Amino acid sequence: MALADSARGLPNGGGVPCGGPLLTPSQSLDGGAGRRSGYITIGYRGSYTIGREAQADAKFRRVARITVCGKTALAKEVFGETLNESRDPDRPPERYTARYYLKFNFLEQAFDRLSEAGFRMAACSSTGTCAFAPEQGGLADDKIWTSYTEYVFCRD
Repeated sequence: MALADSARGLPNGGGVPCGGPLLTPSQSLDGGAGRRSGYITIGYRGSYTIGREAQADAKFRRVARITVCGKTALAKEVFGETLNESRDPDRPPERYTARYYLKFNFLEQAFDRLSEAGFRMAACSSTGTCAFAPEQGGLADDKIWTSYTEYVFCRD
């Protein structure tokens, strides 16, 4: 363990622990009878246009799709009927997938379901790119920003 990591109290070389004892994803704190520990990653793409007067005329677009990555059994447990499995319908429960998405478009609703199932946010990451909009019929000063954001949730 690096000195800087131990000074901050971070085990495992600086990784962010979910808390409690280190478990494999198939174990749980209650001896396996009940909820499984594991990770679920929620991702989405967003875009918005900003003109010359950035404060006044930002035009946000809705989130088109929220993707779900993780162990199939965990995703089904947390999201139930709101999980769209059409892109990976025959995935066995013990396998992982990155092809599921949710039937709703509200991040807060996904966060609520994860919280109710005992998951906590462990990390998040976002990227963004910018392009000028005249090609898309916008004004010469308009910029289109796109981003991809992921949230990692864990349950002990």
